Amino acid sequence: MGQMDRITRDPAVMGGKACIRGMRVTVSMVVGQIGAGRSIEELLASYPYLEREDILQALRYAASASSFSLPWSKENPRWNPARCSL
Repeated sequence: MGQMDRITRDPAVMGGKACIRGMRVTVSMVVGQIGAGRSIEELLASYPYLEREDILQALRYAASASSFSLPWSKENPRWNPARCSL
């Protein structure tokens, strides 16, 4: 998966959300910009204090975080009562 030394979480910065190197730049903002179609080069031009590795680690962090399974529940639209007991 690679190193994640640029991703920080501090309750005093952005409410503890995952940020880039302690700055007020969240992983979700970076991933959202990429998801909206902006390129890494465009992000680097818009945010000159970011480095290419910051963006790559944000993407790796988001990929890693999204691999966690959520527990089954009735609120989950894919809830399958055969797979769990209540």
